[in-house]
Amino acid sequence: MLKAYSQFFSIRNQQFWLISAVALLLLPWLVGATGGNYWVRVLDFALLYVVLALGLNVVIGFAGLLDLGYIAFYAVGAYSYALLASPHLTTHFPAIANAFPAGIHFPLWGALIISFGLAAVFGVLLGFPTLKLRGDYLAIVTLGFGEIIRIFLNNLDRPINFTNGPKGIGNIDPIQLFGLNLSKPISILGMQIPSLYLLFYFFLILALLIALVCTRLEYSRIGRAWIAIREDEIAAEAMGINTRNMKLLAFAIGASFAGAAGVLFAAFQGFVSPESFTLWESIVVLAMVVLGGMGHIPGVILGAILLAIFPELLRTIAAPVQQFLFGSVIVDVEIIRQLLYGLALILIMLYRPNGIWQKPEQLKQRAS
Repeated sequence: MLKAYSQFFSIRNQQFWLISAVALLLLPWLVGATGGNYWVRVLDFALLYVVLALGLNVVIGFAGLLDLGYIAFYAVGAYSYALLASPHLTTHFPAIANAFPAGIHFPLWGALIISFGLAAVFGVLLGFPTLKLRGDYLAIVTLGFGEIIRIFLNNLDRPINFTNGPKGIGNIDPIQLFGLNLSKPISILGMQIPSLYLLFYFFLILALLIALVCTRLEYSRIGRAWIAIREDEIAAEAMGINTRNMKLLAFAIGASFAGAAGVLFAAFQGFVSPESFTLWESIVVLAMVVLGGMGHIPGVILGAILLAIFPELLRTIAAPVQQFLFGSVIVDVEIIRQLLYGLALILIMLYRPNGIWQKPEQLKQRAS
């Protein structure tokens, strides 16, 4: 009977994954048919936020290290691809122009590998001086690190123009895979697949791969060490865990995921500037992790999707609703969005302190 019971649940799991896969494949088509390309683009950005939130969850949710400068690693990945796949360097540096007369067009896969490594190095550089810090002190240092990176990007246009300062870097190469340019529609078996749909599938694959890596990490020896440090660092160190190396590894892995997301952001937008990597963006990603459920991968994914889509939905309906009720727009949409962000976090902390989608063991602990 136990064997039949297990087979029943395995069949149910197979059916669930099959239905989920079909739904994800059809999602951009359904959204595009009802809301147009604008909402498909919102879905693409939501998947980028999923990657960012999963990376921050490694640092905060698994290792318990509060990082308010996480968006800096996103910027490192975006600018690394912008410099390697745009005419900026060949325009401002004659020596590079002589070496690459046709311009620098670094392949996406190579840029992803470089950004993984470069962002991981910056993660270690951030983590090393903060090894002895906890709580508010750690938050302040990481916040300062994020602002330093943004200020550097904003001012490295003189005396040598390396980042083009506040003007940003444009004309960045789009995403190309196996000779296919995903910025243009592709015809498969007579069916035209728009660019935004192709990008959705590519971002979805990357998000699923990173979610799989995070799941494997969570239940690995490294993940258990992180959780031990999060719960009680002194006890973890007494049990023989090298807390220094484990913290640095958490910073490096989380940063590398953000670096990869930065590469995709730069290729997707075709333009990067320091204004895309402000403190507010770090707070938004942190809110995604806290709102969904710190340490719980499905909850983090849910939080990222909700907070990526909700502001756009609010932007669409807030002004018409005020116009209908009061005859004019009384409160700016951006103010309403920030107000509801804060209100949502307060309500979550009061009624769901472990997030919207809590881990089953957390629910059992609260029940007991």
